[in-house]
Amino acid sequence: MGRPQSPREVFLALVHGVAEERWDELPGLYAEQTDVRHPFDPLRAPALRTRDELREHLRPTGTGPRLHRRATNITIHETTDPEVIVAEFEYQGTVAETGEPFVQPGIFVLRVRDGQIISSRDYFDHLTTARVRGHLDELLAALTKLT
Repeated sequence: MGRPQSPREVFLALVHGVAEERWDELPGLYAEQTDVRHPFDPLRAPALRTRDELREHLRPTGTGPRLHRRATNITIHETTDPEVIVAEFEYQGTVAETGEPFVQPGIFVLRVRDGQIISSRDYFDHLTTARVRGHLDELLAALTKLT
């Protein structure tokens, strides 16, 4: 299969690419100018507006536990706008060092034009992410400082 084109194909390439840790390939799924937001991010990180910002966001830090995950329970909803899909899914996996299982549910609202993501709203369970990565205490401390 060649380069993904439809919103469905691009979404599937994205979630499976994350699960398979193909970090160098993922920025190419996004347009040069894009608008990616994480509305449930408790720290309210700013939108990612460029492919370069996404490349930096996706770059592995080399710290923290290794996660083995796969994208499961995928349901893709077509909309009346051919560029837009709503996709429900979960990353199911384990923390490599401890064997601890985890499930991270997510919903993406993607707008794909000419085979590239021009906007995305990524709704994730950030508390589970922080917990399995060993960052829950840091997140809680940062949230305390915001109040």
